[in-house]
Amino acid sequence: KEYAHDYRYFPEPDLPAMKIDPAWIAEIRARLPELPEARVERFISSFGLQPKDSDTLVNNKAMADFFEEAVACNNISKNGEAGKRARDVGVWLLGDFLQHLNAAGEDIGQAKISPSGLSQLIDLIDDNTLSGKMAKDVFQEMYETGKAASDIVKDRGLVQITDSGEISTVVDEALAQNPQAVADFAAGNARALGFLVGQVMKATRGKANPAKVNELLKERMQ
Repeated sequence: KEYAHDYRYFPEPDLPAMKIDPAWIAEIRARLPELPEARVERFISSFGLQPKDSDTLVNNKAMADFFEEAVACNNISKNGEAGKRARDVGVWLLGDFLQHLNAAGEDIGQAKISPSGLSQLIDLIDDNTLSGKMAKDVFQEMYETGKAASDIVKDRGLVQITDSGEISTVVDEALAQNPQAVADFAAGNARALGFLVGQVMKATRGKANPAKVNELLKERMQ
């Protein structure tokens, strides 16, 4: 009715005017927690997360808290960019971690892996102690037992082979044992390289650094 010519607003005589102290407003505002929308934006701007991933994390407060704690465990001097650690933690949380939680019907508060434990696992990947595949196996045991990644690596002897000389020996053996694959690669069959990588990884029980294996195979065959 605000557009009707015969209708006007007027003060309510039974409701006195209120004067709110700005200091009181500031005090209340300071006690408010960070709201979800603001947290989503902060994860995007501060950590470089994709909007979809940021939304997924923030929709579960416990998972968002876990994420921030794990990122805070990062040894920036060792891993370089803080944003990289945040993205790595996000990948693990929204990938393997979430899959295990869903399969077990658990929430993250029930998990046996702590934020610092997940961060330690990522450290072992960053310093080339573990390959991606080895890390997944370690994570599986961490989730089931609650053991630290470093203890699992020590108990199972899961140390990635990064020494070029040691890998070269296995690469040469794989090339000698699979001449047809070498010929196929020379003929332009890219899949032959994948086959040879698989042979080297099999011979080293998955411990060879995959990037180094690819590099040495290409170097030998080219």
